[in-house]
Amino acid sequence: MTEHTVDLDKHRGMAAQKATELRRALAEVEANVRELREREADLENRMLTVPAASWPEAATKARYLLNLYAASLPVEDTRHRALVAALFDDFVRLSEEG
Repeated sequence: MTEHTVDLDKHRGMAAQKATELRRALAEVEANVRELREREADLENRMLTVPAASWPEAATKARYLLNLYAASLPVEDTRHRALVAALFDDFVRLSEEG
């Protein structure tokens, strides 16, 4: 046995190296997606179980839901997108006044 590690990727052809890089990148993306979904589920569970203690906290929950809604809208639905944007502007304006 030697104490030096051998980089097996160097002994493969270019196509095999590219395929390996692609598989590794895909596995990393899939792991990130799983982690994001778990974090979203945790956030949503906390939003469900902990009532808002103030109007700003309730607005934070509403922003989250509106962002989910807006993300599901078709690109052509400019009317509803504009309504969501106007509501976000209202949130900002009202939070500055209060």
